[in-house]
Amino acid sequence: MIRRTQAERSDETTGRLVRAARELFGAHGYALTSIDAVAAAAGVTKGAAYHHFDGKVALFRAAFVGEQEEVAAALEWAALSESDPWAALRRGCRTFLERCLDPGFRQIVLLDAPSVLGWEAVREIEYGHTLRVLLDGLRLATADGQAADGGLPIRAQLVFGALCEGGMLLARSADPAADLPRIAAEADRFLAALRP
Repeated sequence: MIRRTQAERSDETTGRLVRAARELFGAHGYALTSIDAVAAAAGVTKGAAYHHFDGKVALFRAAFVGEQEEVAAALEWAALSESDPWAALRRGCRTFLERCLDPGFRQIVLLDAPSVLGWEAVREIEYGHTLRVLLDGLRLATADGQAADGGLPIRAQLVFGALCEGGMLLARSADPAADLPRIAAEADRFLAALRP
């Protein structure tokens, strides 16, 4: 029998808590999810949850970061499937909007995160994940020198803001899957305006 270290056991418990938090915050929202419920779903005590996270906001932040890591990986994977940088950028934007069809993602990332974490904290985390991938994509797509004008980070933020607004339209839609093609087409038109 292989014995795990304390650090390995701690990492496993943290992982279980974050997975349970993502599931419950995604299904029920921040307001209706308690640390007790997350701890129970993770199979740990409430004390263990507080040992790993100093409160409900910290646990939600970890769930939000987990969502950001997952969507950034999906965006990078989608971009790798295209040889043309503009096609990769378009596919990444479409992938983000498709991710917004997931009710848990919508609840955590679009609906709850701005009010729970605050806009600045949300953008700071996104800079390390989804916004970073978008900026990298724009850099590749505008490698002809347009990026040298210093406006690229601003353009990336504007594109990301438009995508997030598209995600909010999907989040509030009665039929998000039916609205996705129209919103994705508008995102394509928005991107086309940036193309050199």
